[in-house]
Amino acid sequence: MEEEEEAKIIAALSTLTSSKLSDLTHSILSLTHRHHRRLAALLSSPPIFFLTLHHLHSLSLPNKTLLIARHLLSSLQPLTSHFQHTPPHAFNSTIRQRESDTVMLLLLLCEVQQQNPEALQTPLAKWHGVLTKHFRGTLLTLSGIGTYKGAILMPYIEMVTRCRRFLSVMGGGGKAGREVAAASATVVALPSVQVSGGGGLECVICKEEINEGRDVCKLPCEHLFHWMCILPWLRKRNTCPCCRYRLPTDDVFGEIQRLWEVLVEVSRRS
Repeated sequence: MEEEEEAKIIAALSTLTSSKLSDLTHSILSLTHRHHRRLAALLSSPPIFFLTLHHLHSLSLPNKTLLIARHLLSSLQPLTSHFQHTPPHAFNSTIRQRESDTVMLLLLLCEVQQQNPEALQTPLAKWHGVLTKHFRGTLLTLSGIGTYKGAILMPYIEMVTRCRRFLSVMGGGGKAGREVAAASATVVALPSVQVSGGGGLECVICKEEINEGRDVCKLPCEHLFHWMCILPWLRKRNTCPCCRYRLPTDDVFGEIQRLWEVLVEVSRRS
């Protein structure tokens, strides 16, 4: 499953121009350095490490899932920024420092568990040494590879697919295809256009004609609707009534699904 999802992301990124791919690589490199600095700071202080580990163990499974979801969302945003028809949604995915350290530690534990499960069979008191050794080995490997695009993007893509796999296993977000409201900021920014060219259009929500000269709402997919019809619709769902185009949402899991569908659609076209 992870290999298939990695292939979809790579296929989508292969459609980018050289300049856009370079911009993306620099953004990912900056994010990666930020994550490494946080992990290095966490591992360099045993007291902070064990406090963070204790906090991680105290979290319920739904709260762990939400942490991973918020991290995944912030990671998907740069990957999809060049493929969206609407301006990037300013989703408030800011994570407090303590929660950021916690999710970094959780991801590191998942990585070690996947690559060397026996390493975590030791007592908790020895986990600091085990994780520090693994992290240093990872940094040495990356520094030996160099800074070509694949060396920067592939670990990031692997992290994204691991997070998606975690959410899938944990059932994050509930049922697939569940309805979520469109983001308020996106709805407010929708343009109002005046119908011209003889009319003849129909609002598919109320089934009435859209009269020429009337101001109507235009979605990014170009479909038109009466304002009084589309606003109640978007308060319940973030999809176009005609083509199911997804608008941004303030729901974490709904926004992850929307961004993932952007990548899948681009990879399919490629």
